[in-house]
Amino acid sequence: MKLYSKIVACLFSLAIISCGDGKKEKKEEKFQYEQESTSASKASDAEEDQNTVVITANDMMKFNKSEIRVKAGQKVTITLKHVGKLDKKVMGHNLVILKQDVDLVEFATAATAATENDYIPEGTDAVVAHTKLLGGGESDTIEFEAPAPGTYDFLCSFPGHFAAMQGKFIVE
Repeated sequence: MKLYSKIVACLFSLAIISCGDGKKEKKEEKFQYEQESTSASKASDAEEDQNTVVITANDMMKFNKSEIRVKAGQKVTITLKHVGKLDKKVMGHNLVILKQDVDLVEFATAATAATENDYIPEGTDAVVAHTKLLGGGESDTIEFEAPAPGTYDFLCSFPGHFAAMQGKFIVE
């Protein structure tokens, strides 16, 4: 019975010790990325024109959106912002919207040879619209009329980036 009492007393003591002594811990300040999705910005985004889009690309070969939705027959304004730090020769990004039924891999393969034209093949008729090639800290805005309703592919045509940097451009 004494052993049982000692075990219970030890467990009770351990439980009290593990709960802390009631002092508030000082929260350590750590670096955090800015979050754009606050309730205030969500409200303003809802009021914003659906055909005005801002998309970011970073040094980790990621777009912040994998889907863009716009209204058919209206002017579309897309701004691409390269939020990374690397030069466009090393980590350049663009945004290319392909026409329907264009083979994404075939287009991206042809684009690798178009170094002098921001990785857009000369004379191609496969593109709805595209930005220029950007390095870290740069941005570009394009305006065009939304094509017919449907689903279109978009990608970064910098060599090798299309595998991770692609999405759907949906016209409603």
